[in-house]
Amino acid sequence: MKKLTKRRKKTKKLIDLKKLYSIDESIKLLKKSSVVRFIESIDVSINLGIDPKKSDQNIRDSIILPHGVGRFTRVAVFTQGENVQIAKNAGAELVGMEELCEKINIEGVNFEAAIASSDAMKTVMKLGHILGPRGLMPSLKSGTVTNNISEAVKNAKNGQIHYRNDKNGIVHSTIGRINFDENKIKENFNCFVSSIKKSKPPKSKGIYIKKIVLSTTMGFGLIIDQSSLTL
Repeated sequence: MKKLTKRRKKTKKLIDLKKLYSIDESIKLLKKSSVVRFIESIDVSINLGIDPKKSDQNIRDSIILPHGVGRFTRVAVFTQGENVQIAKNAGAELVGMEELCEKINIEGVNFEAAIASSDAMKTVMKLGHILGPRGLMPSLKSGTVTNNISEAVKNAKNGQIHYRNDKNGIVHSTIGRINFDENKIKENFNCFVSSIKKSKPPKSKGIYIKKIVLSTTMGFGLIIDQSSLTL
């Protein structure tokens, strides 16, 4: 069994891993227990009552958090013609078509968001094996395949996050930073959970949201008492 470090022993004394915490209690405890020398992310994991083996029960969506996630987002845009300059003016770091694909094939992925105009998808599909596993493949549903390049880039820069369930039916996402004001973390959390609820597949039966866990990059996960939520 892995031995706990002094820091994690100290943190563990502050919390009860089996207890259900209100969102307000959780945020206060995570802030109090963060002792690392960098600004940790605030992460949420939601265990859903779906069958991930059935395509009509998988969820995949995006949302713009009211206070962003507190980090710089590098954006790659696959497009051509006049959209190239539009993407650059909107703030995209990487813009192109075949040459951008070649660059990614050689150098790998060094961006956090990918956007494509509709006429670029045939080219982008060649990168499916690279972008797909990282959750970066542009899609119509997430709004990352669009001819409104300017808006898509600005959304990505302003805290838009894309989420989907994993093979176990769990959705993971970052919703902010530990140095955020408590109210901002709570508002981002509420916005994210509300989006998950709206994405419930019609074929999903029984309890939809089974468990919600809030954590920091290096901290323990706290189970949220869903009865305390006012969503």
